[in-house]
Amino acid sequence: MLEAENLCKFYGSVMAVQNVTFTLEPGQVLGYLGPNGSGKSTTVKMLTGLLQPTYGEVTYHHQNVHKDLIAFRKILGYVPEEPNLYPHLTGEEYLDMVGTLRAMPPSRKSTRINSLLELFSLWPHRHVTLGAYSKGMRQKILLIAALMDNPGVLILDEPLSGLDVTSVLIVKSLIQALSAQGKAVFYCSHILEVVERVCSHLIVLRKGHVLAHGPTSAVREKIGKSSLEDVFLDLVEDVDITQIVNDIVGVVASP
Repeated sequence: MLEAENLCKFYGSVMAVQNVTFTLEPGQVLGYLGPNGSGKSTTVKMLTGLLQPTYGEVTYHHQNVHKDLIAFRKILGYVPEEPNLYPHLTGEEYLDMVGTLRAMPPSRKSTRINSLLELFSLWPHRHVTLGAYSKGMRQKILLIAALMDNPGVLILDEPLSGLDVTSVLIVKSLIQALSAQGKAVFYCSHILEVVERVCSHLIVLRKGHVLAHGPTSAVREKIGKSSLEDVFLDLVEDVDITQIVNDIVGVVASP
C-alpha cells in the first residue's frame, strides 16, 4: 500500500501542505479535490518522489520511497498535470524511451507500444513528432506511458485534460476496470462528476489542510449533501455562486 504520513511542505515561510495523512490500498480509487492553490500538485510531487516533504514521509509497503526511488517508480504509473514531452521525438520514439528507462524486455515493450497506440487511436500518428500533436494526443501518450509497464500504483493528475468525449468515456471506464484488478489509483481532478463516478474514497483539501476524508458516499452523507458538487461548495468555496453569476451577467449586459 502507499501511505502519506503527516505530509507537510513549506516554501520558505509559506505553507503549501500541512499534516496530510492517508492510506491508498489496492483496489481503491482515491479522489483528491481542492481549489487552485490548495496543495494538490505539491502533494502529487511528494507522492511521486519529485519533492522531498519538509516533514512527514511517503511510504510504500512501509518503506520510505526516497530510500529507493528507482524501485518505487518501477511500480508507479504517473500522468502529470502538464504534458511536458520532448517535442522532437515521435510518439513511438517517446514510448520506446520510456519502456527502455523502465527496463522492459524489448519484445514486451514493442508489443505493448504497438497495441496501446492502436487502442488509443494514435497508430496513424506514431511517426509524427510530439511537437505536432494536439493537446489531447499528447495526453494519450502520457496515459500510455503510465500504463505500459503494468504499474501497481497509478497517480493521475487531471488525466482527462484535452481528451475528446470518446476518450474521456474510455479513461473513466478504464480507471474502474484497473481498480477492479487491484490497482491503487490516486486521482486528482477538478471535474467533480467524474470524481463522484470513479472514486471509491475522497479527500477534500483547502489551503493545504484536509477538510474531509473517507468513502465518497460517507463524505456526502456526513455533510448532508446529495452530490459531490454540493459537498465541495459547502466545504471549500465560501461564495454565493448564483450571486456571482448574476453579477457577471449584469456587467456583460451593462451599457
